[in-house]
Amino acid sequence: MKLHKAMFKPSHAALMIAVLLPATAMAALTADEVAQTRKDKDSGWGSTLSMMEMTLRNAQGDESTRKLEVKTLERKGEGDQSITVFEEPFDIRGTSLLVHSKIEDSDDQWLYLPALKRVKRISSANKSGPFVGSEFAYEDLSSFEVAKYDYKLLPDAPCGELTCYVLEATPRYEFTGYTKLVNWIDKEAFRLQKVEFYDRRNALLKTLTLDDYRLYEDKFWRAHVMDMVNEQTGKSTVLTVEDIDFSPSFRAGEFRQAQFSRSVKR
Repeated sequence: MKLHKAMFKPSHAALMIAVLLPATAMAALTADEVAQTRKDKDSGWGSTLSMMEMTLRNAQGDESTRKLEVKTLERKGEGDQSITVFEEPFDIRGTSLLVHSKIEDSDDQWLYLPALKRVKRISSANKSGPFVGSEFAYEDLSSFEVAKYDYKLLPDAPCGELTCYVLEATPRYEFTGYTKLVNWIDKEAFRLQKVEFYDRRNALLKTLTLDDYRLYEDKFWRAHVMDMVNEQTGKSTVLTVEDIDFSPSFRAGEFRQAQFSRSVKR
């Protein structure tokens, strides 16, 4: 049987479906979906060991540097946990911070000060305070958890050579020092490019810029430069990642408060 070409001519309806399908597949994401996708894109790494340098700069440009080690444990269905230990300079060597991030509630944090030889719990009301004199607050050191914020999408904006979602996040948890955070998240790989932090008067307090992203394990992006600038004082703190190891298999027991207290007091 010879088939006529007209039998394969697409109908008006078929053409409309063909045109509409790509638009449906590329439907715009909601604010909550952008936040969740950012979280999903950086899940499954397990645990890491990072060596960092912290550079503190005052308004006059004077600098001081510190060396630190950060152990991080991913916890599915729960907030991540981390231990930060300062190695240099001598006057703060051994200063350590244990963080138990929470999905919705305020995080648990404990700070060890070698000069006092004791571990003290960071109260919820003090988590907006500066971490060891830096421009990073204690609450900035917790893992990103989607349920901690309410979200609103602002118009897209360029971020370097990329285009970013601009996502406004309003904290749901108590005792935060911020009324909102405005996040620039690139559309290519959902990497956080910049964050603006607004204080309790809703004035711009700090800007965090993330740079020098590198890909690990063929799927996990990590910024190697994190520059936090206090827009009100002119001070800044730069965290530079010198090395990241994805091979450690840390156990949950290593991040327990009791174990932390025993370890840092040795």
